[in-house]
Amino acid sequence: MSKRHLSDTEKLRRSRESQVYSATRETLFTQELPSSTMHALSLDWVSGVNSSLPVYVLQDHSQLVFLYAGANVGVLYNHTTNSQHILQGHICPISCMCVSEDRRWIATADQNEKSTVILWDSYSGIPVHTLFDCHSEGGVIAMGFSPDAKQLVTLGRESQQCVCVWDWTNETGEALWLAELSPEYGYQNHIIYNPNNSTQLLSSSDMQVLFYSTAERSLQYVPLKVIKLGDAATLELNASLFPHSTPEFCEMQKMAGGPLSPSVFHWREFRIITPSRAGVVMIWELSQDLDSNQRLSRDRVKIISLQEHPITVLAAIDNCIVTGDTRGHINFYDENMLLLTWFTQMNLDPIVSISFSKEFEREYLEDGTPDDKPVLGRNFVVSSSTSTVVHVNVERGTWRVLLQENCHPLHAVACHPKQPAFVMGNHRGALKVWDYQQKRTVRKTVVEKEKEIQCVAIDPQGRYLAVGFASGAVHFLDVNTLQSDPKERFDYPPDSISHMSFSHDSNYLATAVEYDVEASDTGELVILRSVRLEQSAVPKCMTWYPPLGAEEFLVVASDQYKMKLFNSTAKTCRKTLLGPTYGSPVKKMGILPSSQYTENGSYYMAYVTEDKVGLQILPLDGNPYKSQAVVCHPTGVSAFAYSHDGLFVFTAGGSDCTVLSWKISYGALEGAAALGGKELTPYYTLLEGGRNGKFYREIEDFFYYCQIHDQGLDSMETRQLSTKIPLTELPSLMRALAYFPTEQEVEDMLNEVKLGQYAETGEYVTDINLEELIKLYINHRPAFGISADELAAAFEVLCRADASKGEPRLRRDQMLELLQVQGEAMTEDELAECLTALLGLFEVKEEESPEVDFIKSDNVSQEYSLESLIPEEISMEIFTSQILGLPPSLSSSSSSSTTLSSP
Repeated sequence: MSKRHLSDTEKLRRSRESQVYSATRETLFTQELPSSTMHALSLDWVSGVNSSLPVYVLQDHSQLVFLYAGANVGVLYNHTTNSQHILQGHICPISCMCVSEDRRWIATADQNEKSTVILWDSYSGIPVHTLFDCHSEGGVIAMGFSPDAKQLVTLGRESQQCVCVWDWTNETGEALWLAELSPEYGYQNHIIYNPNNSTQLLSSSDMQVLFYSTAERSLQYVPLKVIKLGDAATLELNASLFPHSTPEFCEMQKMAGGPLSPSVFHWREFRIITPSRAGVVMIWELSQDLDSNQRLSRDRVKIISLQEHPITVLAAIDNCIVTGDTRGHINFYDENMLLLTWFTQMNLDPIVSISFSKEFEREYLEDGTPDDKPVLGRNFVVSSSTSTVVHVNVERGTWRVLLQENCHPLHAVACHPKQPAFVMGNHRGALKVWDYQQKRTVRKTVVEKEKEIQCVAIDPQGRYLAVGFASGAVHFLDVNTLQSDPKERFDYPPDSISHMSFSHDSNYLATAVEYDVEASDTGELVILRSVRLEQSAVPKCMTWYPPLGAEEFLVVASDQYKMKLFNSTAKTCRKTLLGPTYGSPVKKMGILPSSQYTENGSYYMAYVTEDKVGLQILPLDGNPYKSQAVVCHPTGVSAFAYSHDGLFVFTAGGSDCTVLSWKISYGALEGAAALGGKELTPYYTLLEGGRNGKFYREIEDFFYYCQIHDQGLDSMETRQLSTKIPLTELPSLMRALAYFPTEQEVEDMLNEVKLGQYAETGEYVTDINLEELIKLYINHRPAFGISADELAAAFEVLCRADASKGEPRLRRDQMLELLQVQGEAMTEDELAECLTALLGLFEVKEEESPEVDFIKSDNVSQEYSLESLIPEEISMEIFTSQILGLPPSLSSSSSSSTTLSSP
């Protein structure tokens, strides 16, 4: 195949292969990175660490580089240069990671219904292989590389756990071997290879260790067990070693005195070392015969009570056994469990991981160091449960803190109005000011008297920081010092402060709703006006719309993926537009300040959904290509802010304890919008079948029929050709297209067209063309139709149903009364006409067309009565199939994803 015939995908693959083959340890942080202008939003920095996952040191010679996870990304952090290379590819939180023995290869995995494992080259930062749906029931909980890095083992979190071995260096999507684990051995959460033998593995839970072998070209496993002693001997053993053990412990837990911590292989001998939360270490002398390991004699298992405090992590390296415990202490032992050295002054919380450098601090001569003598020559990195990462120089006996990140839920973030900095606050009461250009902490403090910071705001002058707490308290701090004045504190218990905003002159701070500040007395705020904005949708957020026309608007986003423009004075709906449709509705938004990269008069909006951050080109018009979004926090975005220069967006992840910094490229956003096409081309993609589809032809037919209907169906005069139809035809046309608006929605739709040019020209619009109709239809119709679940929920509301009382039913007279009294009440004639149409009660005469009969209601057959067609009690199935004329299967929950009103 010649190069000019290579596809773009093949070219990219070959380019990446070339970069991987030529990469060295120094390549990643010295190479010129791809320009961030290729994407509208590029992840620039990750603030935060997933403290439950290990931290791995990758380089510790000319530069210090280590790996950790935050939210759904892996982070290669170069402490020497204070720079990050971010491993993006997962759409769910990273659940586990591992690195190869030579530190060249990295594997990251997530846990969801479609779990993904991605393998990366640590020298270049490039993904080299992806395993899709490898544990589809629940994702991956643990994994490890073989000593030669050619195989990868993954441990799933299914109800019946599976272990899979993958030959990831080959282009195959199937596991090499697979084994299903018995639930009786507990929930396995750790798995590794024997560093001395690629055919041997182990996994462990808090109650059992399993040993695996692939020597027979299949994955077999056995639980490690000791031949049971007599009851008296067992009791005597437990009583002497572990006086506090309880009868509930399983056999292995009884031996270890408590729950087990992750096990490791011995560095030389065929042994497994198992620590416990009771400070005990068990050493298993294994047999090459697989089955024999579940019947080990007592003399092949050593039980050593090593320390009083629980051991959380254990490593075996360079003829040493290294332990980390709940006190934050690190201890080194020799093979006989004699203490060699210790690190106890680091003030750490429980240890989560210990990772040793590949390099020695100094060279050790082979002939000067016996094989069985402990070697204390490697530096290591240790991480704690409170997101602290420390580097330890073993030879010098010194340590330094590399990272000290947030480890509590984080729901508050706000940007400085004049400086390149933002402040974040967490549920522990900790506040930190971060310089996003220099990538460093400027200052931090902890509010001692209050906890659970819910929101923060900085006034437009950049002097005051307002902090709102879950207790209802509001504190004011100096932005430059983070010092507070006890007099500048307010309490509004028991309500939590969820929103705060300063006035433009920095003199007022609002914590919710619209107030008439001037008419309010001291200590009292008067609500100026209350307006109902939606009939059924729930408004999620709002902001001031930029001055793009003669009117001043508020833009409101709802849970139905719509954005509506309301006149700021009259509060009337002036425009309804399709918003971003990225899995969940917009829940926060803001207009970005103008920057040096935006043209004069151009405006952009930043927004967040449940798990994504996005950008929107203004003005809003429903064009799907004018919006882009990326996954930021899979467990949910709790807050977001944008920089004063409009070049960065910052998102807080709540429970994932991270803040992500996103760099904006307006050129990439505009370029993607241009690729979507001009005029109506982007909107055609939202119609079933597109511009050449059947539905588009139906729209044209209905449009031309409305022209004929307006001029009179029976008219014999010459038809007047026109490209427009009068607005009076619009409601019927929308219903013919399977969109059934309420009367309020019809009024909003007509006013949108009628008043569309009034502010500029002072004249009303009385007609609409086909192109305008298509845009109006796309923007107003339900974004995803009406699902069977929504229909069922509405029926249950009508029934005032209690789910615990069985199938909901609605009485016929109750239904008729509700339709004539509640909501947009129907008159008796309107109700009769609707039921006539729904139930098909027409007498079609030969000389009349069905269209004529549809409009008339005096042709109803007299041989049918309402009582004969609608039973006294109406079930969901009767309601959908007999009254609405929908397929009966839609009343079942299994069809909940079916769209009922899509064209």
